[in-house]
Amino acid sequence: MSYRNNSSPLQDVANSSAGVSFPNVQLPASTDPPSASNPAKQQTWLVFGASGHMGLSLVKSAMSHGDRVCAVGRQLEDTLSSMRSGYPDNPNYLGLLCDVRIQRSVQHVFEQALQYFMDIDIIAVCSGYGVIGSCEDQDEYEIRNQFETNFMGTLNIIQAALPYFREREAGRYLIFSSTSGALGVPGLGPYCATKYAVEGLVESMLYEVDSFNIKLTLVIAGHMRRDDQPNITSPGWYSQNPTNGAHMASGKKFQHFRILKPSVHYASQDAPASHAQRMLQWIGDNQPTSAVKAAELVWQLGHCTFPPLRLLLGTFAVDSIRDRLKSIIEEIEDWKELHFPPVEGMEVEGAEDESEQQKEGADEEQIDERPSPALSDVTEQASDDDGDDDVTKEQTEEKELT
Repeated sequence: MSYRNNSSPLQDVANSSAGVSFPNVQLPASTDPPSASNPAKQQTWLVFGASGHMGLSLVKSAMSHGDRVCAVGRQLEDTLSSMRSGYPDNPNYLGLLCDVRIQRSVQHVFEQALQYFMDIDIIAVCSGYGVIGSCEDQDEYEIRNQFETNFMGTLNIIQAALPYFREREAGRYLIFSSTSGALGVPGLGPYCATKYAVEGLVESMLYEVDSFNIKLTLVIAGHMRRDDQPNITSPGWYSQNPTNGAHMASGKKFQHFRILKPSVHYASQDAPASHAQRMLQWIGDNQPTSAVKAAELVWQLGHCTFPPLRLLLGTFAVDSIRDRLKSIIEEIEDWKELHFPPVEGMEVEGAEDESEQQKEGADEEQIDERPSPALSDVTEQASDDDGDDDVTKEQTEEKELT
């Protein structure tokens, strides 16, 4: 039985502000984004982490443009009724739950979405979380859980859909990364490590699957301002977690971060390990980048013909990563002339060759440094030679006359 719905784009989206048109929010023309002269075709989205900060805005943006969306919430924090409450009577919407750390759970969700919509075009990975605290204060459970969620969860999602995308020779992954995947942030050490791992995974896979017409893009968002009203509730996401001593910070601005109580060594107000927490508290609700406009760009990214490897959203992401790359280049230039001593046992042949080259170079320099005769000396010598030739000629003529 086919559940595919080819109805026209939605005209009325409940509780949505993502349907607003943003004429100035447009991907570069080099990507061939959707436009009035290049209308977008209806696509099917599978969005993991759909109850999170960016996931909600992306789901609403895709629905407002008439796409089909399977929104996948967190199995331990969300409920099935909450995930289906956003668009309860819309056949273009499906709400599910998943634990991305478990491969079987991811595979089951993918199969359910494929059975409902009959095809999947775009997979967006918005799931992930981080723990704010020093590396020393974070226990093994927290560190492993961040890797299981952020890295292994991403890999599980990619591997679940890859055979399907490869067989149909078309597919797109939009992997939400972070500026923490390009620079280290005090207080977010393990979280940064997971994002570095995701960056390396996606950049490597880009070359492996390009021949199958499968595209991958890392979406690197700066500090996002929640400027729309969520229509998918997630009551468990802000609750306390008594099992590991961590607690959730209050307010949406800390939505995907848990804050650990610092130990005595890192408890001072100016401790570097508290930098991430101080920064988020200082920014508060004044994040410079709009989540709604960012979601609009991500929707265009799913429909454009030539997607980039990385899409940076917000001035914070652009400036911080550019400054980081600049510092790396400067460090390379400072240390590029450093010569390490040769490995023991391997230096004889190379040293002899180098010694001979230096000797030959020294001889050439000595030859070049010999004083050249002055121009007057050369002229006088040439005149003397001409005089000698004249004397010899006169003597020859006298002998012939005699």
